Order: sequence, then structure tokens, then C-alpha cells
Amino acid sequence: MSKISPIIKPEDLTWLNFDEEIVIIDASAGSQARYNENHLVGAIFANVNEDLANIGNFADGGRHPLPSFEQFSKVLQKLGITKHTHVIVYDDKNGGNAAARLWWMLKSIGHEKAQVIDGGFQAAVKSGFPTTNKIETPKSVGEYEINTWNLPLSNIEEVEKVAKSEEYILIDVRDANRFNGLTEPIDTIAGHIPGAINIPFTENLDEEGRFLAPEVLNKKYTSALSSVTAENVIVHCGSGITACHTLLAMDYAGLTIPKLYVGSWSEWSRNNKKMVLANG
Repeated sequence: MSKISPIIKPEDLTWLNFDEEIVIIDASAGSQARYNENHLVGAIFANVNEDLANIGNFADGGRHPLPSFEQFSKVLQKLGITKHTHVIVYDDKNGGNAAARLWWMLKSIGHEKAQVIDGGFQAAVKSGFPTTNKIETPKSVGEYEINTWNLPLSNIEEVEKVAKSEEYILIDVRDANRFNGLTEPIDTIAGHIPGAINIPFTENLDEEGRFLAPEVLNKKYTSALSSVTAENVIVHCGSGITACHTLLAMDYAGLTIPKLYVGSWSEWSRNNKKMVLANG
């Protein structure tokens, strides 16, 4: 089977053969109410906090640590997803951060038939895809067996060890003001991990909130990473959600997906680690 693009254009949704095993997932962060009010026809809601994370002690894994394999298996079963399902996921943010997190999780368990709608809910509606307030009922399916994350992960110990190494690149995808410690709307301390560089995830998008062309993204990240190999690149954000947007962009660009540091700034800043603050 040829590699499926991680991005599906909203204009192409109408060409899908819905007789096939397709499941549309609405992963809008914290927007159950918005889903109940209006969502794409056929879409099933996935809660970012409850379905895509196992929230506990922020100092141990950050604000959105990955769920256990058993937990994620039950989530996929609840959503009606099998190993043969073609999953199409979106959220209500043009950037598609939460959608990218589910895409990364699916790809990391070996589920290749997963795509994110370019431009999200708004773009799909604009392209003419119908919406509804009908609450969808997932079909009944068996257990989805999961036993490993196939995509590379990093942790706080590795990040501390290699952050300032010339052989590694640590990418922080938060906006520049958060990276520079000028503002911090979520976590308790503003700043960034020493040695990290800032490439905001918004730079993956055009003025309409659509992903830049693969060749443009390829040139951008090939230049930024220089001669550093993918296995020595670690991408993070605030809590391991938005970082997946950049991993999605890099895969879309035809590049090898680097490591994800799930704990990100939310974990690092709560562990008395060295930090670059606004005045530092």
C-alpha cells in the first residue's frame, strides 16, 4: 500500500467512498458543547483530556501525558476504530493541534490510515461538507490491541542531557512570547528550556490556516535542522499537544518524524530544572 498523506484537503472529503470503513473524529479541545451544537456529519467526539491523555501529576509527565496502551485501546474501541479503519480527524482550530495529537498517536501504534483535515472544521464547512447536531453513535467493534509506541519519544532526562549539545536540536513550537518568557497563560513559570530554538507551529500554516505546501515545509525544516539527523531532533511545546502539529508538518513534508518530548515545558518548569526566563 502506498503511503497515505497525513493531510486531507477539505475539498477532497466529498470524494471519499463512505461505503468503506471510515470514521471521522472531532477532537476539538474542550469543546464537547460545541460538538453537541454543530459538527461534521458522521463525526464522533474525542475528548483531548480524557481520551488522548492520562492527566495526573504535571511534574511527572506534564499536563497531557500519553495514556497507557490499555487506556488508548479502550478509547479506540469506544470510538469504533479498528486496525482497518480509515480515520479522518479534525478540530475547531485552524492549526489542528488536537487533531495532530490523535494523528500522531494513531501513527505511533502503526495505524497508517489516519489523516487530518487541512484547515479543520471551518475549512470543511467552507468547502461544503454538511454539518449536524446529531450525536453520533460509534459502531460496536472489538478490542484494538496496542503494545508499543513506534514513533520516537524523548523524556526529561534525555532533554537535560542533550539540550545544549551541538549534535542535537531541541525545537520549542510555542509562540515567541511564551518562548521568550514574556507571557505564560497556562504554566506556572514563563520561559524556555536552555539550548532550545523556537520555531512556532503557526509557521507551518499560511494566512488562511492551511498547511504550507510539502516542498515549502521540507525546505524550511531541512534548512533549520542543518546536518542534524532526525533521531537527534526533539520537538516539544507546553504539554505535548501542539508539538504534534510540527511532527505532522514534517511528515507531510516527507521528512523523518523526530522525537516527541511529551512532558514539554509543563513538566520541565515544575522540576527545578535550568530555565531561560524573560530576563535571562
